[in-house]
Amino acid sequence: MLSIRVFLVSLLLLLTACGFQLRGQIPNLPFDTIHVVAPPGHSIGIDVERAISVGTNAKVVRKPENAQAILQIISAVNEKKILSLSGGGRVREFQLGYRVSARLVDPQGNEIAPFEEINLTRVLPFLDAQVLAKAAEEEMLYKDMQVDAVQQIVRRIAAVRAKQPSLNDEHHP
Repeated sequence: MLSIRVFLVSLLLLLTACGFQLRGQIPNLPFDTIHVVAPPGHSIGIDVERAISVGTNAKVVRKPENAQAILQIISAVNEKKILSLSGGGRVREFQLGYRVSARLVDPQGNEIAPFEEINLTRVLPFLDAQVLAKAAEEEMLYKDMQVDAVQQIVRRIAAVRAKQPSLNDEHHP
């Protein structure tokens, strides 16, 4: 019994010593303040602001001139394609897609980090008899993909090394 406890404690110490973090944990951002610009009428901007405010050391500011970095979410698009058909020509599966493109700039508009486009997909099996249930499932899958995209965006921001000094740092020649 004692050897199992010693093993578990050593495993825990080993994992923490190597910098292991659960995927849901967001590390600190290299910026003290950040401003988020998102397409109007889309909830991804609010979700990114919430993830940054709650899960990181950075403060989301309302005015871009008060920010060290500006996250510009250029587009967030839902897509739906037919993936497979039955022998009778009825849809059996859809492929749902969620595409987000964003970039990180400084207050002068200089690019800090170009973001590649984030593409997420899910498969939605479909039956004509379950149209209402499948519509609700489709909405849930789109929301799940948006949550995943938000986490990826914040992790990518965290991976950026700040090119400019922190506003709190004082540099004297």
